Amino acid sequence: MTTQKPQPIRFGAGRLTIEDVIAIADGAPAAMNQDAAFTAKIDRGVAFLERLLLDDGVIYGVTTGYGDSCTVAIPPELVPELPLHLTRFHGCGLGEHLTQHQARAVLATRLCSLSQGVSGVSHELLNQMVTLLNQGISPYIPQEGSVGASGDLTPLSYLAAALVGEREVIYRDAVRPTAEVFAELGITPLTLRPKEGLALMNGTSVMTALACLAFSRAEYLAQLATRITAMVSVAMQGNDFHFDEALFAVKPHPGQQQIAAWLRADLQSDAPPANSDRLQDRYSLRCAPHVIGVLQDTLPWLRQLIENELNSANDNPIIDGDNERVLHGGHFYGGHIAMAMDTLKTAVANLADLLDRQMAQLLDHKFNNGLPRNLSGAQGNRASINHGFKAVQIGISAWTAEALKHTMPASVFSRSTECHNQDKVSMGTIASRDCLRVLELTEQVASAALLASTQAMVLRLRQGELQPEQLSPTLHGMLYAVLEDFEPVVEDRPLETDLRRVVHMIQHQQWLLYPHPQEPRNRVSGHKDG
Repeated sequence: MTTQKPQPIRFGAGRLTIEDVIAIADGAPAAMNQDAAFTAKIDRGVAFLERLLLDDGVIYGVTTGYGDSCTVAIPPELVPELPLHLTRFHGCGLGEHLTQHQARAVLATRLCSLSQGVSGVSHELLNQMVTLLNQGISPYIPQEGSVGASGDLTPLSYLAAALVGEREVIYRDAVRPTAEVFAELGITPLTLRPKEGLALMNGTSVMTALACLAFSRAEYLAQLATRITAMVSVAMQGNDFHFDEALFAVKPHPGQQQIAAWLRADLQSDAPPANSDRLQDRYSLRCAPHVIGVLQDTLPWLRQLIENELNSANDNPIIDGDNERVLHGGHFYGGHIAMAMDTLKTAVANLADLLDRQMAQLLDHKFNNGLPRNLSGAQGNRASINHGFKAVQIGISAWTAEALKHTMPASVFSRSTECHNQDKVSMGTIASRDCLRVLELTEQVASAALLASTQAMVLRLRQGELQPEQLSPTLHGMLYAVLEDFEPVVEDRPLETDLRRVVHMIQHQQWLLYPHPQEPRNRVSGHKDG
């Protein structure tokens, strides 16, 4: 059976989505729009700049220095060298490097911005970016060094350097000199035109790329936290009526209502739970739709912010080739992404906190309605020396605390820099990086919570307090999908390997949780391509 090749993501042909960026990050090919109108628009911008230079026009970053140095005139004979100097003096990034997956998202995001056709870049530059994507070459980009205005100058300098054959790239899972990889593949280094260094670097593409990746992970975590809540409710013999449709009809937040509807579907059963007369569960179960629903209701707004930024021209100056104008402004300011990521990381950290509270109940024999201490599966005199998930619950508390600590908004920490030219900056890239860290920590919490709730359901089944036929198809499928890779804990064993495996499965969205309308309702597990 042959695997169908993914269709290329076409740049310059219309708006891209978060999912398009993720497809590129996952390895989908790229292509440029070949429509005559698009080609002509790119040509007009380049031709206008060339005429302006011949007429001795003053253009920021083309015939002047950069930033506070904009009053420094560049001698005509040195103008061609200026963009290369811009890429080189910004080569001062530090910290960990972006992964190849993240770097491909950055390439896609910058290409989308330049493909708006108002940055004055050439077809050669656009095609060189497509070549890197399709050859599997990714710039090796340090994470730290951007204040988010004038965009992501320092990290994007590593993208620009890759195009001209300098510094290092990731190719076939190895970090290698760019010049060496280009020579091996017969790729000619790009010679930057006067505006092209600035066009490549003066924008929000690192923070926006990371925001696209963060959005997808958060969207999945909202669903996974809902599924885990349903499993915990069954294991705790909770009250299903907390999620009643009529109850949620009177508080009309659509995302919150969606979470409640998913919980109702997961908790449908042929027989009531053994403790169905319990009037009210604690807040971490009863209010789960209200907690997860905040994230679910925020996602459409965040998508709008992220996709508008993705499909924007966000460098400076803007080159209006149609009307022959150079428009100086501040579109490199990443405030919308900063706000989106500060908001998202707070909503996601609340999921970690919710699951942490659920686990505190589930493992404590004083509150878990008859389950063994710490969910230990040991019996008889072996029970005294076995401690089940006790240490895992401590780990959950640690990961949750760290996630909550990272929710301090980055966007309020603007620093005046670059001789006070950049005197109000967005910190959007720091916000995006913070959000990814909060997501990672919350995925670790979710990994532990999924294994613990699976263990608890197995214990109820073993104790005869739950029958497989009482489970809805989705919970039955989820339970046994997890058990394909997880051996319930009887005698104590190190659980690090199990936890890491499940974190990996969460990050790769292994389980299809709540299907799109075109998907069958009972499809609960399976690998998501890419």
